[in-house]
Amino acid sequence: PSLMDLSPFESDNSVSCRLTSPIPDACRAEECCLGIDEAGRGPVLGPMVYGICFCPISRKDELKDLKVADSKTLTEAEREALFEKLDEAKSYIGWALQVLSPNTISTSMLQRTKYNLNALSHDTAIGLVQYALDGVQLKEVFVDTVGPAEKYEDKLSKIFPGVNVTVRPKADSLFPIVSAASICAKVARDHAVKHWRFAEELGEADTDYGSGYPNDPKTKAWLLRYLDPVFGYPQFVRFSWSTAQTLMDSRGVTVQLDDDEEGGERAAQRQNSRSMLSYFSAPARGDNPNSTGRTHRFFSDRRLRSLDTL
Repeated sequence: PSLMDLSPFESDNSVSCRLTSPIPDACRAEECCLGIDEAGRGPVLGPMVYGICFCPISRKDELKDLKVADSKTLTEAEREALFEKLDEAKSYIGWALQVLSPNTISTSMLQRTKYNLNALSHDTAIGLVQYALDGVQLKEVFVDTVGPAEKYEDKLSKIFPGVNVTVRPKADSLFPIVSAASICAKVARDHAVKHWRFAEELGEADTDYGSGYPNDPKTKAWLLRYLDPVFGYPQFVRFSWSTAQTLMDSRGVTVQLDDDEEGGERAAQRQNSRSMLSYFSAPARGDNPNSTGRTHRFFSDRRLRSLDTL
């Protein structure tokens, strides 16, 4: 059994969740270095996980001796084994993770004021450094870059003036403390994806969804299979990704939104479509002989029901 306990996230995988190890006494007493890395930035499926790992500067060589490496160069079994080693070294190594659900990513990116993935990534990393500062004697921070390295380094140095910040491309292969953070993040994401609990009623959901990257044929096939033409995708999918949006545009039902310029019903009739409001109006008895009378979960979850009179 894995040592990575994701139950706080799994209890509600529609929101962002922070998971932390205990802070070692050594990290409270001695000056420490900290590494930051993420896993799952590019996939259209599953969460993005930001990880930090920290240890006393005086024990950097011990961390190096654990043979941590960039998680992308390791197999799943090797990452699990290294995470176990990190856990065994908990007398001087600590970690924290921020698991950003696909729902959090999509709703952030699609909100009215522009909030892109880089901004979300920066804010998540800053939140984790702040968490560490509240209990760890932090002296050095090493970060894998998101966007231009110098700009990001300058931004973090201004926010954390007492800390020596180094931002580098490929930091996960240059600094063992960043490699350790990348292993924690990747192990968490792998577990979250493998044991995903679907909130939607999908029956025996097919979990053979490939890597989750948009160009993976298995992932594409899974996206096509689980696209509901009216309600879109399960919350496992980042519906703000262009891959998902393109499929929704081509396979989804076209719905005419009502506006003031032209009555929604009239506009819908003109385009041989249906008005948005028609989904909420009570059907006349006998309108649909095939109707099961069951309300879709979208409505029951939000306690929405049709009214005969206002």
